[in-house]
Amino acid sequence: MDWSLSSVSPLRRSFSEASRRKAFKMQEELSQKLILEPVTYNFKSICGTDVAFTTNNSGIAYAVCCLFSFPELKLIEESRATMPINYPYIPGLFAFREGPILLKVIKKLHVEPDIILFDGHGIAHPRGFGLASHLGYLLSKPTIGCAKTRLVGEYKEPGAKQGSSSLLTLNKKIIGAAVRTKDGIKPVFISPGNLIDLETSIKIILSVSQGYRIPEPLRLAHIKSRKIAL
Repeated sequence: MDWSLSSVSPLRRSFSEASRRKAFKMQEELSQKLILEPVTYNFKSICGTDVAFTTNNSGIAYAVCCLFSFPELKLIEESRATMPINYPYIPGLFAFREGPILLKVIKKLHVEPDIILFDGHGIAHPRGFGLASHLGYLLSKPTIGCAKTRLVGEYKEPGAKQGSSSLLTLNKKIIGAAVRTKDGIKPVFISPGNLIDLETSIKIILSVSQGYRIPEPLRLAHIKSRKIAL
């Protein structure tokens, strides 16, 4: 089967049950191809991505990718992209809605990122293949999902201090972690996407969280995407 972007795009134009089943099957099969192992090289750059939509329901989406040096976290480059999006929001099929424009904005960068953060899930997903995993597979890049809400799984509330975490599990399998990125605020839900493990994912997210709940690369991309979508 063709797993390229061209194989994803047709699903955006049809919302039938057959298309939904095709998307589910793709996720189930591709989840077996992920590599979730400790990283064996040092990252020099990291980028955060975000997608915003116009408030008039026009179906136009705006994506921003902010590339930073790592670990210094200095902004190196920013890319932007615009695209009509017709695929509806369906829990568990987030990659089919925002994946095409995110691929577009990432590929516009002049400097290739070593690792990419997504406002979504990696393997913390009903079929183990969320947005960060899907794009990590297509791009052959280490990716991390950092979501504000849980999609699936069970966890215990982590401690109140920054850096506290608790494992997120589904059917007794570890799929991610709830991590406190700032004292006393709600945790974020971190899961590896591809070519990285959970322990490294948590360390990286904490290292780029600068006093806010959302890690800085994602936070800045979110701010910029909202501004251009107004």
